Amino acid sequence: MGEAGSSQAGSSSAALRPRRSVLYMPGANARALEKAQGLAADSLILDLEDAVAPDAKAEARDRVVDAVTSGAYGGRELTIRVNGLDTAWHADDLAAAAGAGPAAVVVPKVNSPADVAAIEAGLVSGGAPDHTKIWAMVETPQAMLDCANIAAASERLTVLVMGTNDLAKELHAEHVPGRQPLLTGLGLCLLAARATGKVILDGVYNDVRDLEGFAAECRQGAQMGFDGKTLIHPGQLEAANAAFAPDDDEIAASREIIEAFEAAEREGRGVATVNGRMIENLHVENAQRVLAMADAIAAAGG
Repeated sequence: MGEAGSSQAGSSSAALRPRRSVLYMPGANARALEKAQGLAADSLILDLEDAVAPDAKAEARDRVVDAVTSGAYGGRELTIRVNGLDTAWHADDLAAAAGAGPAAVVVPKVNSPADVAAIEAGLVSGGAPDHTKIWAMVETPQAMLDCANIAAASERLTVLVMGTNDLAKELHAEHVPGRQPLLTGLGLCLLAARATGKVILDGVYNDVRDLEGFAAECRQGAQMGFDGKTLIHPGQLEAANAAFAPDDDEIAASREIIEAFEAAEREGRGVATVNGRMIENLHVENAQRVLAMADAIAAAGG
């Protein structure tokens, strides 16, 4: 289970909010948007970019704004993915999103701190409420190399989103089990997220019929330290929610670690032993993060 935990933002509400499953929903599809109201996704990305044809952009924009302001999605975190900074639709998308006030605006192909500054300025000029954050998609070689500076560019930027399809394209790489061609980029962005106290979401898995392969990639992402995974189909929700949440054994072990360490402290000892393992402060901090996330998932109805 991954979770943003640097000293800069480890206990923030942004870090502790469950984002195990973050599902893209096409903004042009009214039926899909309605269906999303009942899905077990932690977060939704209402998409104005890839999922919307050029001649449907304006209509989709209005539909997504209506969805965000409808109050029909319960406790799900609602975000809007706008078109990129270099497109003809970006300014109108950003202004509309600022007025709607979603939890965040998701922006594709963020390549520099200057891009973040431009997005933030657009939100401010559009009157976006303070709770509307920036989720930056990092999906190019340039973004991989500058990810730490991108992540640190604004306090309003709270989440990094891996764009693995575009990254593979730009690397001339193949999509293979284990994602060896992408591991350098994934690792650089994870380092950037943890160094700056940001949440980071793994990229999508393209074959919606391959649930076994998807589950394996979720496990890999969780083991690497990602906080959750972006999804393209509701059939992927169950595996993502399971992979990025602590299971019963992990919760029980965490409680045991904390109890043993507290008992050792009462006896004047700085370390404890649990099942033959020496327990120190770092193990206690990990256990506390596990329990905090478990509590956050339970509070969200997870």
